[in-house]
Amino acid sequence: MFIRKKPFSFTVQLLSLCCAFAIISPIANAQQLNTQSLSFNDAWKSVQEKSDAIAAKRANLERADHMRNAASAHHLPSVSLSGNYTRLDQNIELKPSQLMEHMSGGDSLHKLAGLLPGIGGSVDSLATTTLADRDIYTSSIRAIWPIFTGGRILAAEDIANAQRDEAAYLMQMEQQAKFEDLAKVYFATVLAEQVVQTRIDVEEGLYKHLSHAKKMEAQGQIARVERLQAEVSYDQAKTARMKAVRDLEITQAALKAMVKTDQTPIPSSELFTQDNAPAMSPFLDKTLATYPGLKVLEAKRKQANGLIDMEKGKYYPQVFLYGNYNLYEGDSLTAELTPDWAVGVGVSIPLFDNGGRSDKVKAAHSTALQVSYLRAQAEQDLSLLVEKTWREAGQAIEQYQGLSSSIELAEENLKLREKAFSQGLSTSLDVVDAELYLASIKTQQLAASYQYVLSLSRLLAVSGEMKRFPEFQAASLIHHQASLQG
Repeated sequence: MFIRKKPFSFTVQLLSLCCAFAIISPIANAQQLNTQSLSFNDAWKSVQEKSDAIAAKRANLERADHMRNAASAHHLPSVSLSGNYTRLDQNIELKPSQLMEHMSGGDSLHKLAGLLPGIGGSVDSLATTTLADRDIYTSSIRAIWPIFTGGRILAAEDIANAQRDEAAYLMQMEQQAKFEDLAKVYFATVLAEQVVQTRIDVEEGLYKHLSHAKKMEAQGQIARVERLQAEVSYDQAKTARMKAVRDLEITQAALKAMVKTDQTPIPSSELFTQDNAPAMSPFLDKTLATYPGLKVLEAKRKQANGLIDMEKGKYYPQVFLYGNYNLYEGDSLTAELTPDWAVGVGVSIPLFDNGGRSDKVKAAHSTALQVSYLRAQAEQDLSLLVEKTWREAGQAIEQYQGLSSSIELAEENLKLREKAFSQGLSTSLDVVDAELYLASIKTQQLAASYQYVLSLSRLLAVSGEMKRFPEFQAASLIHHQASLQG
C-alpha cells in the first residue's frame, strides 16, 4: 500500500531530501564506526560471562564449597609432628641412697651397705646415675581421632551444607537481578533509537512545512508571522532530535558497560507486545516454588537448626582415641626406660561451661522462629509483586493497543492540517500541533511496549523462567507478521 504524495516543486523536494540526509547521516556514520550488532540473547550471555557481580557470587559459592569440604574433614584424625628442646638448671641424677629410701626395706639396705668393708658412705659417690642431661631433645608424632562428639561434627556439616546452598541461591538471585537490569538498559536503548527516529520524522515533517510556508509567504498567501512560527517549530524539532540522540548515546554507554565490550552495541532485538498478557497463576506458582530468595531463608533455617544441635552437643561427653610415637628422645637412661609408643581412649565430660550453652540454644531457637516469620512475609511480598507486575504488563498492552487508533487519527489529522494550510484555511501552529501530537502518541506507544517488556522480564526473572524470554519474542514476531499479511 502506497501513500500518494502532495504536489511539491522539484526544488522543495530536493531540499527536503538533503535535509533528511543531513539529519540521518551523522547518526548512521557514528553507528557504522566501531559498532556491534547485539541481540538481547547474546547480550545476556555476555553479562553472565563478564559481570563482576555474578563473578563475585560465583567466588562466594566456591568458598562455600571449600568450607563444606573442611567441615567434612572433622571426621578424620588430627596428626601432628612436634619437636622440643628443654634446658634444665642441672642434670637429673639418681643416688643409691635416694633409691634405697624409696624402696621397701630401704633403711636396712642402707645400713648394710655402710657395714661393707671398703664401701661405707661412699656408695652415693660410686653409684650415682645420670637419668637425663641438662639439654633435652625430643620429637614425636601425636594423633587424636574423635569418636563421639555429641553430634557437633554432624551439626557443623549440616551448617556448612546449608551455607553452600545459600551461596548458590544468592548467585541465582544476582543472575535474576542482572537479567532485569539488562532488560531495562537494553530495551531502553531500543526505545531511545525509536524515539530518535520519531524525532527525525518530526524534523523532516516540519522542514517540509517550513518550505511550504516560505513558498506561500513569497506568494503572499500567508503572513510573515506564520512563516516565523514554522521556522521556530523547525528549530525546536532540531533541538529535540539532538537531545534524543544524546539520550541514545547515554543508554548505549550504559549497555556497553554492562556487556563489557569495546564497541558501541547496536541492539538488533525490537520492542514487542502480545495480544494478551500471559496467565498469572503459572508465574505465581513457579515463583513461590523456586524463588531463590525463599530458598535462602530455608538455608538460614537449616543453619539455625544446626546451631541448635551444635549447642546441645556441648552437654554430651566427648570420646576420642589418641596415640603418641616418640621419634627421638636422646641417649639418657630416662629415654631408654620410656616406651616408644602409647595409645589409649579418652573421655571428656563437661561439668560446667562458661560459654552460656543454654542461652545459645535459646538464641538458635529464636533465629529459627525469626526465619519462619521472614519466609511468610517474603511469600506474601512475592505474591503481591507478581500480581502487581502482571497487572502492569496487562495495562501496558491495553495502552499500546488503545493508542493504535489514536495514531491513525493523528496521522489523518496531520494530513488535513497540512492540506488546509496549503489552502489558507489553517494556521502554521495547527500544523505544528498536529505534527507534535502524532510524535507524542507514537512515543507513548513505544513507552507502553517498553513497559510491557520490563514487566515480562521481571515476571520471568522472579519465576526463574528467564530462558523463556526468546519464546515470547518469537511469538510476538510471528503474530506481527501474521497481522501484516492479514
